[in-house]
Amino acid sequence: AQGMNSFVVLGSIAWDEVVDLDGPLRTGSHNGGRWRGGRVGGGAANTAMALARAGARVHLVSAAGPDAAGRSIIAQLEALGVDTSFVDRQADQTTRSLVLLDARGERTVVNLARAVVAVPAGIETVDASWLYVRSGDPGLAGLLARRVGRGGRVLAHVPPVQTGIRPAQVLVGSASDLDEAFLADPFAAGERIAGDVLEWMVLTDGAGGAGAYGRDDRLGQPAPDVEVVDSTGAGDVFAAGLLYALANGAAMAEALGTAVRWGSASVRYDGTVPPEGFPSLR
Repeated sequence: AQGMNSFVVLGSIAWDEVVDLDGPLRTGSHNGGRWRGGRVGGGAANTAMALARAGARVHLVSAAGPDAAGRSIIAQLEALGVDTSFVDRQADQTTRSLVLLDARGERTVVNLARAVVAVPAGIETVDASWLYVRSGDPGLAGLLARRVGRGGRVLAHVPPVQTGIRPAQVLVGSASDLDEAFLADPFAAGERIAGDVLEWMVLTDGAGGAGAYGRDDRLGQPAPDVEVVDSTGAGDVFAAGLLYALANGAAMAEALGTAVRWGSASVRYDGTVPPEGFPSLR
């Protein structure tokens, strides 16, 4: 067995074109800014890079086109030690996004193109402590159910929020992506999505920190006051911290603290590639 620090991460990898705005984004108006260039992004890539930087073994399931952007993404992921053998390199196109960054480090993402991730056979049998799904693909419910049925641990991102679409022991999402009815009773809402295997519904709330909701428990973890340089991917790095702690046997209260610490560390560096020494940034 590969041990506790091995993960399967399924979702998008992307080429982000980044623009630094002179001020807050103003709709219906002219905005000044500077084009910074391209960099690796996408929810699955952001989580995989953080886990790999922390020394974990990460098997990434994703897709990219055979173009320069796709090749660059894969080269950078491999340089960090991410296993890309499950990445389809012949997709019709590489996922691309426009990322607008304001002076406060807040980001607005415009999705321009999306590669379809075809899941290779046998992913549910890969030896890993957790499978993390950062994808809205409605066709993944069967894969997750098979993984859970084999005794595997699954963390899945929401949305999507349709009934039964994400069989998983833990769900994670941002409060800003969910409606008032969901937030009024997060565990019940999560159980409708995940089924009775759900143990925790975890919600991030930006500078407000994060909360975890069990059947009978509610846990909270405030976020430290940090200077925000670039908030891109902070939620994905939060998920990486949660996975890492849970895989190493942490109870949810401790795992939530680790996840908030990782997410808070990620907003303090520029870009999406964690620097050496992450997550123990000074």
